[in-house]
Amino acid sequence: MPATFESHDSQRSTGQDDLDLVSRARGGDAAAFELIMRRHNRLLFRAARGIVADDAEAQDVVQDAYLRAFTGLDSYRGDAALGTWLARIAINVALDVQRRKGRTVPIDDSPEMNDEPAAEHAMSFVDTHAEGPDAAAERGQLRALLQAAIERLPPIYRSVFMLRAVEERSVEETAFCLGVSADVVKTRYLRARALLRDALGAQLEAHANEVFAFAGERCDAVVNHVIAALQERGLIRPR
Repeated sequence: MPATFESHDSQRSTGQDDLDLVSRARGGDAAAFELIMRRHNRLLFRAARGIVADDAEAQDVVQDAYLRAFTGLDSYRGDAALGTWLARIAINVALDVQRRKGRTVPIDDSPEMNDEPAAEHAMSFVDTHAEGPDAAAERGQLRALLQAAIERLPPIYRSVFMLRAVEERSVEETAFCLGVSADVVKTRYLRARALLRDALGAQLEAHANEVFAFAGERCDAVVNHVIAALQERGLIRPR
């Protein structure tokens, strides 16, 4: 059963808030590092999960992405939102992981895939219109069906759908995270929606922002792992 992830604080931060947090983190403030992670854990997990096909592997990517970002905080200038900047790093780490395993993930501006998804990505139509006595249970079933359908998307489309629909990021933010043009994002998002709509019908996106949540236990594990590593590297002042 896929793990669920839920951030303690999924609210968008302001540009000044980002800069203040980064400034505190550069000074070794452990609380600032922790707040950054808890605010952006879910985004980074979902961004990574758009590339890799395993929850545990995505969690490792998130941890490595934070370490890469936190040891290079001087390169953050606030040109993009902190979460967007971190998500791009997480995607690059995920792509590095896939390349090391000999897996090709063509998410750049290369020509689009014109053929239908391979057999392992095939999806059958599921009728989600039947009303049951327990609405919450029905929504839970729909989320499970949607998550399974998203997982079957090829990464070239899953990575875009995760950011656009699941995380509700703009076309421009998604393009920045993936290192592609806005037109590529629009094209791939439409293709991903078409593939999912074929499988799930008209209720495709009603619950999209509820899937791939970031549960407290895994959230705490990421925070504790990265804080310990930063302390070992002398980047955090003792409390």
